[in-house]
Amino acid sequence: MSISGKADIAIAGGGLSGALIAYRLRLERPDVSVTLIEQGASLGGNHTWSFHGADVSAETYSWLSAFVVHRWTRQSVRFPDYARDLQTSYCSISSSRLHHVVAPLLGDGLVLNAQIESVEPDSVGLSNGDVIEAKAVIDARGAKDSKHLALGFQKFVGQEIEFDAPHGLDAPIIMDATVPQEDGYRFIYVLPFSDRTALVEDTRYADGEALDRDALRRGVSDYCAAQGWAISKIIREEEGVLPIALAGDIDGYLNEADSGVAQAGMRAALFHPLTGYSLPDAVALAELIAAQPDMSGPALARFSRDHAASLWKRRGFYRLLSRMLFTAAAPEQRYKVLQRFYRLPQPLIERFYAGATHIGDQARILAGKPPVPVGRALGCLSEDTYLKSAMTAQR
Repeated sequence: MSISGKADIAIAGGGLSGALIAYRLRLERPDVSVTLIEQGASLGGNHTWSFHGADVSAETYSWLSAFVVHRWTRQSVRFPDYARDLQTSYCSISSSRLHHVVAPLLGDGLVLNAQIESVEPDSVGLSNGDVIEAKAVIDARGAKDSKHLALGFQKFVGQEIEFDAPHGLDAPIIMDATVPQEDGYRFIYVLPFSDRTALVEDTRYADGEALDRDALRRGVSDYCAAQGWAISKIIREEEGVLPIALAGDIDGYLNEADSGVAQAGMRAALFHPLTGYSLPDAVALAELIAAQPDMSGPALARFSRDHAASLWKRRGFYRLLSRMLFTAAAPEQRYKVLQRFYRLPQPLIERFYAGATHIGDQARILAGKPPVPVGRALGCLSEDTYLKSAMTAQR
């Protein structure tokens, strides 16, 4: 059956960013027809997105809460020489909840199981020959490779597990870096969903993007065994390879896309350069697009480009920290950078995750004896030099 049709706005990609943009448009701009095209059988794939309570305003949380499946009032971190409880709330959104909330709202405007063949300023073409015409097109299909970005990688395999007995956790462990350091900076991430279930992820901040699933699965099972948690069953598994921004020419990157197509989410390099968190940026962009007075294709393309470029240029400090983590510290010593960071005041940590670090915070983060060799740290200062070196190495 043909699904060719027309819409005011067509969104290519039903991940977090694309789905939230569609959701906000349907609620705030019911006069604008929206078609959301996703290659999978449901929105969001198989994923869990999380954010700190301080990452979004109370006004934003009032609508975002419809997607939140778990909220905790505090969180903790563990390192070889330091552990801490933080009184910062933490929230998680599941892909199944994303689909449950957004899909009914879109109705016939949701196209699933659709392989996207082309994205143009006025249409999205599918591999079966169908074409969805639109006055504006937003490309939210996820991250793409580019010679204009120098990246590290955050790789993970997570398993939602049911245990034989209560695990004893009542708050997330955001980082447990007491585990053996392998393939870069390694930590375990734990979200307790109930007294006997939790999402346990083995995460690596690594130089390469190759994902050794079996090794990370063993990491999860070994960690559970070390905690004394006997596994009853694995409910589901998720995985990912997320970009960590070290350096880049954002104008060159954005110019690779068709100038008449708006870009969103990871496609627009909208993620925290060091943590990889993408939800706060996806939420902010959804609100901003829904508030645009001009919904024409050229206007949305200009707005999205300016927004992405502006955020990237304001976040140079975070990319400096990424370079220090990945290139100034030996892989097995990278945990010391985070261990030192988590000794800082809680408000500073909250602003860091929210992308709201100010000049005083930056001075505080860099003050004192660095946890990496000074010579290597100095070599990370110039982003342009680092990018040129990375591009030369790729040739």
